[in-house]
Amino acid sequence: MSITKIIKPIFSSRLKKIDLYGICPDEIQQNVLTNLINKAANTEWGKKHDYKSIRSYNDYKQRVPIQTYDDIKPYVERLRAGEQNLLWPSEIKWFAKSSGTTNDKSKFLPVSKESLQDTHYRGGKDAAALYFRQNPNSKFFSGKGLILGGSHSPNLNSNHSLVGDLSAILIQNVSPLVNLVRVPSKQIALMDEWESKIEAIANSTISTNVTSISGVPSWMLVLIKRILAKTGKNTLEEVWPNLEVFFHGGVAFTPYREQYKQVIKSSLMHYVETYNASEGYFGTQSDLSDPSMLLMIDYGIFYEFIPVSELDKENPKIYCLEEVELDKNYALVISTSCGLWRYMIGDTVKFTSKSPYKFVITGRTKHFINAFGEELIVDNAEKGLAKACAETGALVIDYSAAPVFMDENAKCRHQWLIEFAKTPDSIEHFASILDNTLKEVNSDYEAKRWKDIALQPLEVIMARKGLFHDWLAQKGKLGGQHKVPRLSNTREYIEDMLALNQ
Repeated sequence: MSITKIIKPIFSSRLKKIDLYGICPDEIQQNVLTNLINKAANTEWGKKHDYKSIRSYNDYKQRVPIQTYDDIKPYVERLRAGEQNLLWPSEIKWFAKSSGTTNDKSKFLPVSKESLQDTHYRGGKDAAALYFRQNPNSKFFSGKGLILGGSHSPNLNSNHSLVGDLSAILIQNVSPLVNLVRVPSKQIALMDEWESKIEAIANSTISTNVTSISGVPSWMLVLIKRILAKTGKNTLEEVWPNLEVFFHGGVAFTPYREQYKQVIKSSLMHYVETYNASEGYFGTQSDLSDPSMLLMIDYGIFYEFIPVSELDKENPKIYCLEEVELDKNYALVISTSCGLWRYMIGDTVKFTSKSPYKFVITGRTKHFINAFGEELIVDNAEKGLAKACAETGALVIDYSAAPVFMDENAKCRHQWLIEFAKTPDSIEHFASILDNTLKEVNSDYEAKRWKDIALQPLEVIMARKGLFHDWLAQKGKLGGQHKVPRLSNTREYIEDMLALNQ
């Protein structure tokens, strides 16, 4: 009997609890909210908002306003300086560094011991449990899991407090037992110089029996290509013959799917999307045939949702889980066991099922193009690129798009900067398919493109090899959870990229 078959029954009791997601989700979420409020009642934040008198969700909604990072930043700065019991009762000594806001280069999000254990680590365990249910013949534990993460550093030069990528904080605090079944070593995993880290990981894992890989698709692809270059192999299963699953997240997998098919040709390979953000672990793909993710509703996270159409309103409508509708875009709002209260994280989601609640990530509240009323979101972009690639045989490595507000001929359009792994025979044909598909999936875009009156056909510019890598390097954002901004409503990013595209 394989070790995986011996270990799998441990997950059975947890799977029974996850199955309750489809039976009593409202009760589960209400219990989460009650526990969060009770635990934080004596914090500075809890006293300010009189948590002790909150008796219902409506009380909570009326008492606590929606928060952005700029709203909680004063509390975060005090926490980083060593104050405690501000947003959450237990000690906060870890801060997950995330991409910044308009006013800041980076956000520093508090991470509590409760959020580590009951949210992030539980999410990893549940991802494995749900995968085993889908793949009963798995030999997951016969080898080791390769986890590709970021790095951390002392917080404000304190040896007792850390700031860094969430993945680095997770690796730093993981159980010693987990270290027995994962690679690379902690010393290598937490290296801060990205190029050296990739080389060290490749050297230390090539001869290891790796059965699973976890990380951001774009950065994992860099590692895979380095390993293939060092070994002279054509596919990754030639290096790791027992590799069976990639747990991925951080960026949409669609642009990378065909590239992964080129480097991993095994029909036994599985891909599982997870939604483990700096702010919390929110979802896991529970059915390998369904790209939607299961919303994890019994962690220390209470969910609320703002319809995207309401975001610009002074008093937007805000819904709890039981009030959401299918196939409607919502901005995600969370309250968590690390002291984020009614915090809008910037991601948008759409539900595909309510029994249980399953969803897809559709984009970012700030990563969209709506310069002319077209409301183009990342989900639209991914679908357009997928169809253009399928019909032309092209492969996309990375891309970014932005509006051209008016050129010398008084024409407005969208401009796409795309780095191809495999270039289409005709960039114009690729652009035409992309443009037409965006019309098919987005009625607002179609309306603005009608007879080329408001918007001209989109423009595709070929990016030189390595452009996006070089742009991220210039910004000091190689590796970890850093990612290329897909869509922007301004030309701030794309102008920098075009300047490098020489």
